[in-house]
This record gives sequence, structure tokens and C-alpha cells, in this order.
Amino acid sequence: MSTAFDARLEGELEQFIRDGVYKRLNYLDSPQGPRVRMEGRGDIIILSSNNYLGLSAQPEVIAAGKAGLDRWGAGTASVRFICGTFTVHRALEAALARLVGTSASLSFVSAWNANEAVPATVLGEQDVVISDQLNHASIIDAARLAKAIVKCQTAVYRHADLSDLAQKLVAARDRRHRMVITDGVFSMEGSIAPLPDLVELCRRHDAVLVVDDSHATGVLGANGRGTAEHYGLLGEVDIITSTLGKALGGAAGGFVAGSAALCDYLTQRARPQLFSNALPPTVAASALASVEYLEAHPERVRMLRDNAAYFRDRLLELGFRPLPGETPIIPVILGETADAIRMSDMLLTEGVFVTGFGFPVVPQGQARVRCQISAGHTREDLDEALAAFQKVGRALKLI
Repeated sequence: MSTAFDARLEGELEQFIRDGVYKRLNYLDSPQGPRVRMEGRGDIIILSSNNYLGLSAQPEVIAAGKAGLDRWGAGTASVRFICGTFTVHRALEAALARLVGTSASLSFVSAWNANEAVPATVLGEQDVVISDQLNHASIIDAARLAKAIVKCQTAVYRHADLSDLAQKLVAARDRRHRMVITDGVFSMEGSIAPLPDLVELCRRHDAVLVVDDSHATGVLGANGRGTAEHYGLLGEVDIITSTLGKALGGAAGGFVAGSAALCDYLTQRARPQLFSNALPPTVAASALASVEYLEAHPERVRMLRDNAAYFRDRLLELGFRPLPGETPIIPVILGETADAIRMSDMLLTEGVFVTGFGFPVVPQGQARVRCQISAGHTREDLDEALAAFQKVGRALKLI
């Protein structure tokens, strides 16, 4: 390997450390859960996981994965259209479509692949994709990919700014298809997309609406069916993409849900489907069990909502400034990046793992620690974490 190449990488890594953006990995030695064993630190309360429903270590979910391993083996050893489609994929896709209220769904090895598959497969140079400014990186890259591969036009509208989106749609009225893409829940803010207005606006301009519900599936709505259920709009969103790697067991994988024609077309043409091995059967089996568990136990969603409201309210009482919201993503705004990183480090010393984010991940002056609450947290867990927040906040003179 080129020594000049390595030297350049090492120099940039050293700059990451100086800039305070170097990511240090913490190793868990137990299943993901509200409390975990962290190598070198022992018992830790987790406030930075996407395990919203606490299903990663749910016995039924684990048992289904083990049974899937025995029945279908460790992997598919092929892509879907050659010989990599198993009966468990069909069962999972039917359950996912049922959950989010669409006619069909198609699973992918990751939600990233699901997002990148949609615009570049179904759009062309006569079309335009219009994306919310704060969309997830996978959506940003999906739009770039569509522009690069199929010469699709792209545009970005200001975050949740319906007036700006309307102007973009009017400007694109000569396009064959106008595709609008938004997160359902924005992961850094914990805010929810204004879906009723987006649905109305897209209908008025004959646009296709795509909602990435990765942080909403299993989280929003009375039964955890996502952003559409939260607003009473099940069946009204053209295309939903989401993940199996967060509330739905937290293993891996993603999916696209929509019409039967859409899913069939993606099966025929989507490059992430055509050139990647299918979702491992054991993961598909555990994800299917997670969907079935959620359908049988909607009280998990209520527990999650209650825990998030409790934690947010107590933080306010302590004097912190969490962003307002209804989701289990609770960003505590601190201002300066150094404060966020320092607070995250000090909280870990107190036995609470929560990640600090600063510029350029978030705007200057908006550095934060992002708390993510789970239905699996007990009040004892939350109170212990809150006590750590109070101790560290006072030590840093933040409260």
C-alpha cells in the first residue's frame, strides 16, 4: 500500500481528533437493551440506541431468529432473482405491508439500500426529486445517485417549509414525475414531518410522496404503524421506506412499501436488489416476529410514549432545554460543541451512555446530547439517568 496514501489518512485522522469529531467506539458485551454491559465500564444505561420498543432482546424475537437459522440457514448465498428468495421473505413482506398500510412491500439488506433504490430505479431524466433540507444522508445520496445515473433533476426545499416546496413543485410542473421525499421523524431533531400538508400539496401538484419512516415505524401512531397512522392517514402515502434495524428488533435490513406495481418494478430493476444477496433468513425471521409482536402488544407503543414524556418533563424541571416534541428522540440543546462532547464523556463516567453532537453535524450554536428513550426503560433506569444529568449539568454549570 502507498505510504503517501496512509500518511494522508493518518494526518486527516489526527485532524479529526484535534477538531473534536473523532468517533471512539464503545464495545458492548451483552444484548442491546436499556442496560448493557460495556467493555471496561460494566453496567451502563443506554440512552443512545434505536431500540425503541426494546425488542432486540425480546425472547420471542430471538427464538424466531434461532428457528430461522435452523430452517433456512445462515444466509441466502444469492441475490433474489437467481435463487436467494425464501418463503420467509414473502411472509415478512406481507407483514410489513400490512403494518404500514400499503398493498405490497419489498425487503432490502438495509434501509440505506431501500432509499437509494427508489429514485434511481423509477425516475429518469424527464423527472425531478425534491428533498427536505434535513433529510437523512441516505436520502441525500439517493438523490445524488439518481442525478448521476439517470440524469434526474434534483432540488432541496427548506426544512418543513411548505411554501418553499410549493414553489419548487410549480417550477417543476413541466417534469413528467415530481417526487417529494421527506423523513417521517427527523433523527437529529425528533420532529415529525407535516404529513397532512405534504399529502395535500403533493396531490394538488400531482407529485409522488415518499416518506422515510425509519424513526417512526413502531414508534408513532396508536399501534406503532408510523407517521401516517399518527396523522390518521394510513394508506394515503404513495411510498414508504423504513428499517428493520430500529424499533423492529434492531437487527438489520430495510424495506420499500407501496403499490404492487412499484414493488414488482423494483424487483425487476433496482440495482441494490439485483446485485446484492438477499436479507439473511434468520434476520427476516426475527423481523417478522417483531412485527407480529408489535401487532399483538400495542401497549409497548404506549409505554414508549409515556417514558419519553416522563423523561422530557423531568429534564425541563432540572433546567435543561430539550427540544419540544412527541417522539422518543429528545435532543438536549447545550450550545457549544465542547460542552456536548464533555457532557457525553462525563455522563458515561456516571454510567449513562448518550452521544454528543456538534458542528458540522448540527448548526453552529446548536450542539446537543441526543437522548433516545425505549419502552424497555424502567422508571428506575430513567430516574438514575436523570440524576446523572443533574450531577453533570451542575458540574458544567449548564443548569
